[in-house]
Amino acid sequence: MSTLLYRIGKTAFRRPWFLVGGWLLVLAVVLTVLSAGTIRVSSEVRMDGTPAQEVLDELATRLPEASGGQVSIVLQAPAGERLDAPANAAAVAAAVDAIFGADHVLDPRKLLAAQAEAAPPTGAQTAPGADQPEGAPGPLLVGGQPVPGAMVSGDGRVAMLQVPFTDQIFELPPEAVDDVASAAEGAAAGTGIVVQSGATLGIPDLLGTGEVLGIVVAAIVLVISLGSLLAAGLPLLSALIGVAIGVGGAFALSNLIQMHSMSVVLALMLGLAVGIDYALFIVNRQRRLILDQHLNAHEAAGRAVGTAGSAVFFAGLTVIIALVALVVVDISLLTTMALVAAATVALAVLIALTLVPALMGLLGERICSPGARARHDRRVDTPHHATPAERWGRLLIRHRYLAVGAVVAVTGVVALPMAGMHLGLPSGQNYDAGTSQRQTYDAVAESFGAGYNGPLLIVATSTTPEAPIDPNGVAGLVGSLSGIDGVAAVSPSGASANGDTVVLTLIPTTGPTDQRTQDLVQEIRTGAPTYAENLQVDVGVTGITAMSIDISERLGEVLPLYLAVVAGLSLLVLLLVFRSIIVPIKATVGFLLSILATFGATTAVFQWGWFKDLLGFDATTPVLSFLPIIVTGVLYGLAMDYEVFLVSSMRESYVHGHHGTETVVQGLQQASRVVAAAAVIMTSVFAGFVFSHDPMIKQIGFALSFGILADAFLVRMTLVPAVMAVFGDAAWKVPGWLDRMLPRLDIEGDRLITSLRAQSQEDTDTGHPVTTP
Repeated sequence: MSTLLYRIGKTAFRRPWFLVGGWLLVLAVVLTVLSAGTIRVSSEVRMDGTPAQEVLDELATRLPEASGGQVSIVLQAPAGERLDAPANAAAVAAAVDAIFGADHVLDPRKLLAAQAEAAPPTGAQTAPGADQPEGAPGPLLVGGQPVPGAMVSGDGRVAMLQVPFTDQIFELPPEAVDDVASAAEGAAAGTGIVVQSGATLGIPDLLGTGEVLGIVVAAIVLVISLGSLLAAGLPLLSALIGVAIGVGGAFALSNLIQMHSMSVVLALMLGLAVGIDYALFIVNRQRRLILDQHLNAHEAAGRAVGTAGSAVFFAGLTVIIALVALVVVDISLLTTMALVAAATVALAVLIALTLVPALMGLLGERICSPGARARHDRRVDTPHHATPAERWGRLLIRHRYLAVGAVVAVTGVVALPMAGMHLGLPSGQNYDAGTSQRQTYDAVAESFGAGYNGPLLIVATSTTPEAPIDPNGVAGLVGSLSGIDGVAAVSPSGASANGDTVVLTLIPTTGPTDQRTQDLVQEIRTGAPTYAENLQVDVGVTGITAMSIDISERLGEVLPLYLAVVAGLSLLVLLLVFRSIIVPIKATVGFLLSILATFGATTAVFQWGWFKDLLGFDATTPVLSFLPIIVTGVLYGLAMDYEVFLVSSMRESYVHGHHGTETVVQGLQQASRVVAAAAVIMTSVFAGFVFSHDPMIKQIGFALSFGILADAFLVRMTLVPAVMAVFGDAAWKVPGWLDRMLPRLDIEGDRLITSLRAQSQEDTDTGHPVTTP
């Protein structure tokens, strides 16, 4: 492997424009395809096999007009005014007409009229709120008639409309929901009535101020660690090209396959982070070879790709394997996210191994300025002083057992909040104050009750195929559901033409992410057999709230399986790379410590609200349902990056003649600086996403940035050297029978160096020019 990569590196350096032009051509093709098509990125949270999804799919067959998505629109009169005042009533009527007249919106007034003609209304169909006491919320009246799915607060100042769409929100054009709110704003213009939309599943912005700041910090770290603006520019340029191809390709493919918006965000995060880091490892190795061994830039580029490039290849491979392993979970949402992210990482590896040495070829000897060479020579000529890495390594060796115990204790304490982790999807309540989502949620909660922000959809079907449901059965179901503790209101909201399916809207007393709402859903499902027996109706629960509950439960169930798969892969890959039993076990245990601490910190910050003011947000939220699995896959791959680069340096020292604890010191001296810089860069990139307004992106950005810091500095830079010092040379031992079975991957480049020395000796013997080994 190292010999092949050495040849690739030298060829790329010698013919830079061939490879640079090739990658730019790929970028041009992607951008051309992208400009010729339409980006179709969805925010779907579909999960096949869950009860809520099965009910929704059945409803789409039986009553298609009732299976579309819904969005809450709030109309709020100025302080001290009522919506039914003469000055406002006409504007409200116009806003309602504009809302239900917008494209992709179903007018429930027409729908109920058509259903009434097809099937007489049941005795249970009463106007919600019609018998409420004075001062309580009631139906919104327009022209003296109640608007289906709309209510007005007791003080008459706030109205809420549940706007039904022809399709699920993720299937609509991106502007469909915004057009509805804009139509209402236009109708109410000049009256002071405020229109707010509660849509929470929009397409997030890919780059904001925080993300750009993260890239700026990464650039500063690159300049400091490499000591050269030109050298620092290579990782940034190559990473940006890789991200443009990866994210652009994902957008281009969105016309052919369903692409979730979070897939693109994750690809952007990973593409920037690993793209910069992988290029940094190779550029740093080339500069060290030039400065330390006085090689020319061409030879140094080949050797850098052959040695550090081997580590990049296997590090990238571990990330790709961890992401692709998500396919075994068999959840389409995660599968798409994982494959897009894995493809972006694969691009980053290919670019690091081909485009980076080509860019080195364009710079030539300028990769190390005369000033940098002079400063390095002066340091070499001065008496030796222990470097920070050497001092840290010897400190860990002296206190190896204390270091191991301290890391285990610290990560264990940070992981404790994970015991109370509650999974869910964000609602408007979880957005920051000042956002439309949060303002809409608060207005609805204060005027009607928190449960109106997440109504449940109850679908009742006749137990006798094609037979209509007995009206008394519907009335009995409404009465039974209304009597359950935690139910605020139940009302019919639709029926099929033949009467075999009835849809009820159930309003909980608690909000969408409240544990009591989850308990209510379970109670209704538990009572389904009783309804079937006594009322001859099969009852199912669906809607965004029920979907969130089911998705969270499903992902919580598969997390242990995925952790087991990742741990098994970790042991296998590291066994192949390092030909050791101790190294894979130590690396896997260290990763588990990192991931558990990450889950604990994420729970404490986002669910409990610790340090939220410091991080610039004011709303707590459940831990994102798919965050544990996504973060496990990504952090495993990135943790193995640092494991490979750090431990391969230790093994390189061992292979080249050092023994015992000296390999630990040599490995830290060789790799700690660049690993620390890479960790800071990756943390900066991920941390930039913490400042997104979207709570899902906030959580993923925080979890990845915290996980990288904990894994790089606590586990890889502290626990790993301490454990390696405990075992000494025994860490590199493997049983003879296993040693004979394992392929020799030569990640440390020992075969390459041996080959180059042999070639150098042959050139000397034949009188040819000698390349300094």
